[in-house]
Amino acid sequence: MVDESNFVVPEYQGGYSSLEPSSGEGFVGYRSDINTLGLSTDPRSANILQEINTKLAPGQKHIELSLISPELIDTVPKQHLKEANRLAKLTGTDVTVHGPLVEPSGLTKEGFTETNRELVERQMLRAMEAAHEINPKGGVPVTFHSAGMLPASEIRKVPESELKKLSKEEREERGIVNKEESHKILILDQETGQMHAAKRDTKYYPTQLTRERTIQKRILTPERQVQITNDSQWSTDLSQLLAAKHRTDTILDQTYDLAKPIYDALEVDKNKKLTDTEKELYSKMQNASSQLEDLRMHLDTLYNKAYKYGTEENRKELGKISLKFITDISVRHPTENVTVASNDPKIQSHAVQNLMENLRSMEHSPKVHIKLEDFAMKKSTQTFANTAFQAYEKYGESSPIISIENPPAGMFGLSRGEDLKNMVVGSREKFVEKMVKEKNMGEGEAKEIAEKMIGVTWDVGHINQLRKAGFTEKDVIKETEKIAPYLKHVHLSDNFGVENVELPMGMGNVPLKEMMEKLGKKGKEARKIVEAGNWWTQFRINPMGQTFENLGSPMYAGGMESSPYWNQSVGLQQGYFGGYGQMLPQINYETFGAGFSNLPMELGGQRQGAQGSRMSGKGME
Repeated sequence: MVDESNFVVPEYQGGYSSLEPSSGEGFVGYRSDINTLGLSTDPRSANILQEINTKLAPGQKHIELSLISPELIDTVPKQHLKEANRLAKLTGTDVTVHGPLVEPSGLTKEGFTETNRELVERQMLRAMEAAHEINPKGGVPVTFHSAGMLPASEIRKVPESELKKLSKEEREERGIVNKEESHKILILDQETGQMHAAKRDTKYYPTQLTRERTIQKRILTPERQVQITNDSQWSTDLSQLLAAKHRTDTILDQTYDLAKPIYDALEVDKNKKLTDTEKELYSKMQNASSQLEDLRMHLDTLYNKAYKYGTEENRKELGKISLKFITDISVRHPTENVTVASNDPKIQSHAVQNLMENLRSMEHSPKVHIKLEDFAMKKSTQTFANTAFQAYEKYGESSPIISIENPPAGMFGLSRGEDLKNMVVGSREKFVEKMVKEKNMGEGEAKEIAEKMIGVTWDVGHINQLRKAGFTEKDVIKETEKIAPYLKHVHLSDNFGVENVELPMGMGNVPLKEMMEKLGKKGKEARKIVEAGNWWTQFRINPMGQTFENLGSPMYAGGMESSPYWNQSVGLQQGYFGGYGQMLPQINYETFGAGFSNLPMELGGQRQGAQGSRMSGKGME
């Protein structure tokens, strides 16, 4: 017996209703116009024409050629570049370029050479030339990474709970800045171009306090080790010279008084005959002079190092040291009314001694060893500025533009928001300097061109990888805010903050909605290129359907508010490729006049490899 008192007939819900649209599980909360979305090509293929044709199928308006290998660019014939331009015009498609993954600073695994940096310039300019062939009108963003092989420093975000337990002195001792502490950095010897690592370390020393022997614990941060390396090397170099100077002074003390008359006599008469004893004394005096000359040469090298790698204060101090040395070594010529450098070993010794002591007493040691990222920043801005200058010199207002991308955080250096901001600002400044100096252009006009020519490609997936170092979602959003004024281009890929996987947006934990809000109008209008390499590899389907859904793009033209959205398609047909809905089973269409349903999928049908529709193509009988 059925109890009918609790029996309720379910109400018919019908199909999709625009009054109660479903947002879909993957919707990121941010809607993007389909006209700003694009897709990157296969970075392994030089067949750009096939790639463009294939990637155009979903209907996006932007294609980015992933020419990330220098060899790949040169494999593409110039005829194909021109044909890509014609194809873009025919389809109303905008084609951008991802340039080669090179190291803009010129660093290699073996170290730095200026020759390699110049090679990188030429490789980047080649990418700019290819972009101009594709779109001669100009304004094409050509994306280059801020770092191509520069290893990232190991950093750690200190949890708030841990920070609260630390005093101000303890934070300073640990080198915590902005709630971050570094654990490993790479150091470059600017003299040799060689690199080595500096790791956080803890040292223990004995110390005497109020008759009680205790152990002193000291944390050596990587940054402190850079300073220690510079100080110790400078001190060692000078100490070695001081030891050699001491040996020279010993010889002079033993022989000077006896040898000086002989020395002076030979200055007047070089043919004067000497006794064996006099010859020995004179030889020792000459030996001391030779040693002093050798010391002088080594001191010149150290002086150059101090001037080249010192601070501005160092250089001012070195100017005074130089004047003091000139005063110490100068004497009046015996017959002519001029000042000359003395040949007297005693005077030379005194002058060299003072020079050594003055160099030793300098307030700061020369920064021969510096943080690798600081050096890379200086050299990379030079490379970007030079490339932009050469491109503008060649193409003028129709030049492509340089858009600097943040590489995966934690894998490569110079990947943070502040890094990209500084790189863009530095590159623009050097570009302006070249335009003013070499083209006699006004500074105001040069700045306008610089702002147009150099900007940022922000990869939302790459910056999200900060999370593996303990950074939070809020930290990732703050990184985006720093580069917002410099934005030119956006790369879309999702991940979970650990590995550099490339998924369609909405399938990881990238806070896209908040990031795009920080990018504001520039972000809304910018081209947004989907990079979903892992999705292609693992699932072998086009990521644009998922991207349209998860970004809530409108299905039809006419504006965001006058159209249903792709993320509502689940209410219409249980997903874009899910058939005709439960109320209208697909079998009905296939059996009773399917129209175009039996066409191949690539032609808009429903069956893989289908040969045609049920329409015979014959007239009615």
